[in-house]
Amino acid sequence: MPQLSISRRTRSTPFTSRLSDAGVKAYTVYNHTLLATVFRSLEEDYHHLCSFVQVWDVSCERQIQIQGNDANKLVQWMTPRDISKAQSDQCFYLPLCDQHGKLMNDPVGIKIDEQTWWLSISDSDILLWAKGLAYGKDLDVTVTEPDVGPIAIQGPLADTLMARVFGDVVNDIRFFRYKRLPYQGHEFIVARSGWSKQGGYEVYIDDASLGQALWDELFEKGEDLHVGPGSPNLIERIESGLMSFGNDMDYRHTPLECGLDKFCNLDSDIDSMSLPALRAQRESGIEQRLVGIVAEDITHQPNTVQLMVDDQEVGEVTSHIMSAKYFAWIAFAFIDQKTLYDLSDSQKTLTIRTEQGDFEGRISELPFNFDQLGLTSKTA
Repeated sequence: MPQLSISRRTRSTPFTSRLSDAGVKAYTVYNHTLLATVFRSLEEDYHHLCSFVQVWDVSCERQIQIQGNDANKLVQWMTPRDISKAQSDQCFYLPLCDQHGKLMNDPVGIKIDEQTWWLSISDSDILLWAKGLAYGKDLDVTVTEPDVGPIAIQGPLADTLMARVFGDVVNDIRFFRYKRLPYQGHEFIVARSGWSKQGGYEVYIDDASLGQALWDELFEKGEDLHVGPGSPNLIERIESGLMSFGNDMDYRHTPLECGLDKFCNLDSDIDSMSLPALRAQRESGIEQRLVGIVAEDITHQPNTVQLMVDDQEVGEVTSHIMSAKYFAWIAFAFIDQKTLYDLSDSQKTLTIRTEQGDFEGRISELPFNFDQLGLTSKTA
């Protein structure tokens, strides 16, 4: 199997040595930073995440800090979502778009105070873009990448573990909100968020040595909860309908094509560079759309996949996996809008062409509604 060569250009984190001690089996590179991907196996990691609690090193979700008198102005210029009512304990999902309405990134925006935002970014160099915009518009802001990275505590037992470390106050944190909680004389931002649908928290580590102490304490106090190392899991994220920038959408796509309409306030009176293009696209109609695909007859993960209707290729699969819960092949895919329109509601099917043969696939809205699809859990 090919190996990843690690050098100073692939940034390690305060927790890299702990991941090695925990037996990490694979990494990827995300924002020039190591991100673990497998510890036991992909499926074993999935079942553990869905049953117990995991601690993830997601320091690769780098923070772009925008600070100054024009901080709100710059963030608003970058996103079509109205941030005017954002509160100082709130996390905002923010599609960032260029002047053509194309996605540049989709961070969680954290309003630190009235003059400071952290953009917890996906995998692209937003620091450079934000610096260029600030200079070009002559804005009174400073754009930096502070030495801050989150760890995530995810899984159905995350509440129990976090309460043992931070106290019952964690139960008062609402979804996509945060509190500043004390830890050994320091305050960490603790948010009820994370890149899974199993529930949990992200702790923004701005002190490496205290972060390492917190990491160790989470494992010490979670032993009876079967706490273990983990990472964002491909099976869980596709089952949950969580899209990945760079995989499922990129610089070619707009939020309207990705089902992110609710995060775009196109009728608001806001100063955002992407609004004219996105309004024009809404008026003219989109040419493609991100949807889900399910094929129950595929029993092994295929290597090559084509989406066919009447022997014509009609779309592009972006992510796909065998569901460990429903024992079906599930995928995200861009399908051209004409095909989606032509397929009747009663027969939204197409052909999945693989090296294993041809299979029937069903089109689904995202996130998947497995009950509506008639799929039941086959796990204990």
